[in-house]
Amino acid sequence: MTLNKTVRLIAVVGWIACGLLLATWVALLQPFKPAFLDGQRQRLTRWWMRNLIRLLPLRLHVQGAPISDTALWVSNHVSWLDIVVLGAQAPVHFLSKAEVRHWPVIGWLAAAAGTCFIERGKSVTHSLQQLTEILQQGRSLVIFAEGTTTAGDRVRTFHGRLLGSAIDAAVPIQPIAIGYRLNGAVDQTAPFINDDEFSRHLLRLLGAQTIDVRLHFLPPLDSRAGNRNQLAREAQSAVSQTLGLDDGTLKSTPPAFSNAA
Repeated sequence: MTLNKTVRLIAVVGWIACGLLLATWVALLQPFKPAFLDGQRQRLTRWWMRNLIRLLPLRLHVQGAPISDTALWVSNHVSWLDIVVLGAQAPVHFLSKAEVRHWPVIGWLAAAAGTCFIERGKSVTHSLQQLTEILQQGRSLVIFAEGTTTAGDRVRTFHGRLLGSAIDAAVPIQPIAIGYRLNGAVDQTAPFINDDEFSRHLLRLLGAQTIDVRLHFLPPLDSRAGNRNQLAREAQSAVSQTLGLDDGTLKSTPPAFSNAA
């Protein structure tokens, strides 16, 4: 292990430990009003993620900005790093399969950050109702609409099922494009795909050259302007064109929840 990788590893492990302390602090705030708790949680989460980005071999380039109103963010999905990059930008909540809540370290951090856990096997109607209620409470959400991660070399089909929550809650949909580049080409280290394991992926990442992360906040879509499938196609087209990638020619599983979330 090189000296640079060792230093990065020590720093990141220390920062994860700091995150666990913050998670404990958030747990102690549970008796307070939900609005106060959510505000404190979001500020701490953004601060923690922004500093984690500085410790990783990432160079962030942001174009556009998240809209100020409550919105449903719809993004392509390459890696668990997407969550860190997006969470550092604005108050936003993520979706995850319920099992993640019980994962060591990651599950605790996810819960403290306000992740919305959805149980597999529940009906689409039940999931939509949960998401709609969150949006109606004024809390923005992120959906990785491909339903899985990719190697960053294409944009898979965006599924429209969960976009119905934006229609029901009457909030805009903001497409977001994330690309990882190394020397101008699609980076091979950042993607978290197939049966990769978090700790192995993190070690590879810490030994990598600096990766350029290109994050694009695209113009929002009016959720009243079409049905959920039309909106999904519009979001997918906007993301793929921005990244200069193939436009969803590969099919993927419905977006129950991705590998990295």
